This record gives sequence, structure tokens and C-alpha cells, in this order.
Amino acid sequence: MTIIAQLQDEMKSENLDLLYYDDPLVVSYLTGFESDPHERVLAVLLFQDALWMICPAMEYPSVKTIKEAQLVLPYKDENSPWAILKEALDHSPKQVTRIGISEDTLSVARYHSLRSVFKEAEFENSTSLIQNKRVIKQPHEITIMKEAGDLADKALKVGMDYLKNGISEEEVVAKIEYEMKKIGVADMSFSTMVLFGDHAASPHGTPGKRQLQPGELVLFDLGVVHKGYTSDVTRTVAYGEVSEKAKEIYHIVLEAQEMAQKAVKAGMTTGELDAIARTVIKEAGYGEYFTHRLGHGLGKSVHEFPDVAPNVTVELKNGMCFSIEPGIYIENSVGVRIEDCVYVTDNGAIPFTHTPKELIVLPVKE
Repeated sequence: MTIIAQLQDEMKSENLDLLYYDDPLVVSYLTGFESDPHERVLAVLLFQDALWMICPAMEYPSVKTIKEAQLVLPYKDENSPWAILKEALDHSPKQVTRIGISEDTLSVARYHSLRSVFKEAEFENSTSLIQNKRVIKQPHEITIMKEAGDLADKALKVGMDYLKNGISEEEVVAKIEYEMKKIGVADMSFSTMVLFGDHAASPHGTPGKRQLQPGELVLFDLGVVHKGYTSDVTRTVAYGEVSEKAKEIYHIVLEAQEMAQKAVKAGMTTGELDAIARTVIKEAGYGEYFTHRLGHGLGKSVHEFPDVAPNVTVELKNGMCFSIEPGIYIENSVGVRIEDCVYVTDNGAIPFTHTPKELIVLPVKE
């Protein structure tokens, strides 16, 4: 049974006449159509017995070929998509009294526009319907995400090979993204992060003109978008010999990451998994310096459901994909994070990325 058919069955159980989605990632998930419509409306309207789409007129030649769509409603920039939708409904026998929406992605403005079309309908937050489908990846999705992981490993190698005395964080970022584009990667999953020494003490630091010196740790956090799916990986490496304190912190983070990754099994909660890594770091005396969740879901978006965080009770199931990325960050001193994204199987967690996690010591280059 297709995802669309499964949703339609659940709509009948929930007494929903319509599900409305205008998140481009959900549109892509349901129809295979990849597009960034910017401020324009690109939406799926899923009824119990049909799927309609609203799209900008410029996208119509592609959207009309989508086999799942029984009706496509194109609109020009000078027209209102809501007026075109209302006209189509006026000529349709469909009765819509209960509508499911995703409150986490639907803007307030579009909610009011929908209400102007469906004046008598009740609106329900149905985020979980699509969320619970997307969180379990199908085999073809896993295959694509493995390919995205391989590309992320290639990007890490580019960055590591490019390190030399005096190079700036910005220059390394530019090199990574340039080399990725040369092999066909149109977009990175997020702004590539390369941070030297004390700069890495900011978990979401911004690469700048900071120049690399021997004896510093270098943090790489990056990923690519590949066939509509994302990858995400973090490695912290040594440029030349680093201090014993830096090595100590690195090995604490490594132990936390590996213990959590080895512990993954269906049936445990994401909060329990977070606690495994957090306990390692806390018992080593650095608990206050692990300042973020252990991980996040991964798929079409680089940050999606579920959170792998304290007290979260989401149960792990086969096919779930998420990051495991503990870190220690000491302001003005050092930052270490190690991350693999994994998928859950009967045999535990299998990572998408395979760059070694033992501390890599890179040679100093002039």
C-alpha cells in the first residue's frame, strides 16, 4: 500500500475529509516533485478518494505529469491560488467539514486563507499523521541516504586534505563546497561548518577569517543534499600534535558517541539513548559543557522528527534515521563534537558515514 493510500485510510479513521500540506519537503515526499516555490503556494490537498495539487503556473508543465494528482490547479502570479481553489471546489461534489493541517509548518497567513475557502470547516492539527510516515524510512530512502553519507565522507576528506598553516576557516569551507559542486552536489544540507581551535567551542559557530595554527583541533560539520535527501556528519581532527587536555576531551566525547551508537535498539526511547551519552560526559566531569541534545531526525530535512534529547519518550523503531552527536564545549578554549547519522535495524544502528572516529592527527603543512 502506498503512503498516500495509508494516509487516506487513516483519514477515514480520523473522520478527516482533507489533509492540506504546503511544506515543499512533504509535497516531494508524497509526489516525488522537487521544487522550492519560494513565497508561492505549492500544495497537496489529499482527500479520502483523490489528490489535488495547487502550483505556480511556471511549474505546471512538470506538476501535471505527476500520476498521483487527479487534479492540478495552476495559478499565475497575478491570480489568487485560493480563488482558483474555491472555484474548483464550487464545481466539485466534495464536501469538506474537517481538515487536517500541520501546525508546525503552516503559516498563519495561509491558515487564514484556507479558512476563507473552507468557511464552515473545522481544522485539526494532524502533524503526527505525516510525521509518523516520514520517520520510518523505506528501503529506497535508505539507499539514497547511504549515497548522501558517502558524499559527506568525501567532503570531509577534501577539508582535511586542504588544511595548512595560515589557511582560514572560510577558505576551507569554500574549497569543500567547490569540490562538491564539481562532482554534482548542487546543495549542502546546511551551511558548512569548519572551526579552528577555540572557535569550535561554539556548537553552531560561524566560519570566519580565523587562521589555522599547528597544535589545534579542527571541527568539521557538514552534509549534502542528494536526490532530495540529506546527510550530516561531524568530525573533530587534530592539526599536528594537540595538548593532552584536548586529547582527554576528545576521547570522552568519542566514548559517549560510540557507547550511544552501540546501544541503539528498537524499543528504547530517544531520551534513554540521550542519557547514555550524557552520563559518560557527566561522569567524566564535563556535564555542564554538553549543552545540546544528543541528536535529531534526518531525511528530506537535515533536522526532522524525532528529537534525541533528555526526557523524550519517542520509541525507536526499525527504519528510523537520526544523528548521534555528543559534544564538549569550553568557552575560549576547545570544542569537540563527533557525529554519525544512523538507521535502526534488527542488528542495531548502522551509520551512513564511515570516516574513522579515532582521533585523526593530520600533518602540519606550510
